Amino acid sequence: MELPPIIFEDETLLALDKPSDLPVVPASGAAHGECLQAMLREVHGRTITAVQRMDAETSGVSLWAKTKPALDFVSGLFQSKTARQVYQAFVIVDKEGDLLMEHPPIRDASGLLPETFTADYWLGPDTVNKNLMRVFSRNGGQVARTEFRVQENFGEYALVEGRPQTNRRHQVRAHLAAAGAPVLNDVLYGDARNQLRLSDIKRGYKGGANERPMIRSLALHLSELTFTHPVSREEISLNAPLPLEFEIALKNLRKFGRGRFGRRS
Repeated sequence: MELPPIIFEDETLLALDKPSDLPVVPASGAAHGECLQAMLREVHGRTITAVQRMDAETSGVSLWAKTKPALDFVSGLFQSKTARQVYQAFVIVDKEGDLLMEHPPIRDASGLLPETFTADYWLGPDTVNKNLMRVFSRNGGQVARTEFRVQENFGEYALVEGRPQTNRRHQVRAHLAAAGAPVLNDVLYGDARNQLRLSDIKRGYKGGANERPMIRSLALHLSELTFTHPVSREEISLNAPLPLEFEIALKNLRKFGRGRFGRRS
């Protein structure tokens, strides 16, 4: 497997445009080389280390430190909440509000996601399923806050921008699910049966039994990461373009989705 495209590199840092479904660090039972860390250490040696948490299923900016001072400095920015992350996600919006969840969905008067909203549910590890983060209204887990903006609304689907103000595991995914708009293809916090196919949005189109979804992996992408450089102390902003699957889905939603599912953004 080839290394993902390089977004930025100097003597202290390396940033890559990580594809979805590539683990950053070894997963349980994974063979050598099946993660980004193993691939990078073959090239850069054992000192290169991932700076931020990133799920294997999430695509986008993956930042690595080549030196211990750089790692300590940039990791401190995440801990102090001064590093800024911008995510983009395709979500499934349940318009009827019948999702099985503990919290009422966040909706506007028309039953869709509002143009902007904030999720401030606290997050903590689930006591039964260790792979999940449990959502609390208050006084449970740790404080977590994410600011969201709907970039384009297609009724049953939406392209949403998320800006986490804290740095918790699965924060964007758990907050969107709690808002009643889980990330498309999220098998942990959503319904894996809900996928986005052309036949779902194009009137009269019958895809057949072999029709593939337009987005096959978790539809969550870290598109922008802004932080202070550990050496120059200047602010740096790294960007990863939307994956091709996202672009194809967006093109088709713009063409076929608006009239069928709801208001224009």
